[in-house]
Amino acid sequence: MSAPGPISIWVMDKARGIVIRITRLGDTSLIVHWCTEEIGLLKTVAKGARRPRSPFAGKLDLFVEADLVWVPSRKSELHILKEVEVADFHAEIRRGYTETMLASYFGQLLEKMVEREHPVPELFDLLRRALGYLVKFPADRRALLHYERQLAELLGVGHEGLNAGAALERACGGLPRARMECMSLFGKDPETG
Repeated sequence: MSAPGPISIWVMDKARGIVIRITRLGDTSLIVHWCTEEIGLLKTVAKGARRPRSPFAGKLDLFVEADLVWVPSRKSELHILKEVEVADFHAEIRRGYTETMLASYFGQLLEKMVEREHPVPELFDLLRRALGYLVKFPADRRALLHYERQLAELLGVGHEGLNAGAALERACGGLPRARMECMSLFGKDPETG
């Protein structure tokens, strides 16, 4: 009689997160980037998520806030997504291109400024509040500048006499291109012409 082989035990982690980016992986899977309250920025693969009968169907979209469960990878930063329980779709953000662009900029800026898998609950809260604002109000220049100011303050990179956007740009070597597109969508600033 032969000895049984090794038993593989999956250790799973869980967190509350907001989807900030999604990319395709092959024909049926997705890579989902999250900003989580407990872990910080997290990257997961949702295997088979694009199949019609996937347990992820209708649950993975930009700006969705959800409780997620994943199996941590021992070899890479790409973890295996196992479960998603949606708490809020933030569907109102998709009512217009400008709102979608600004919400995307918020996520891109976090990805540029924050190290992956480093807990940042205060930044998760900032993102959640920013998305909550966009659910209720149209995107505008003030919302973008307020988000940048708050982010610079939380990261400790704000400098007196330097606007928050410039401080963030200096700290990370450049801002996402989405910022320029958002500013052009907002039009001229009545205070600066």
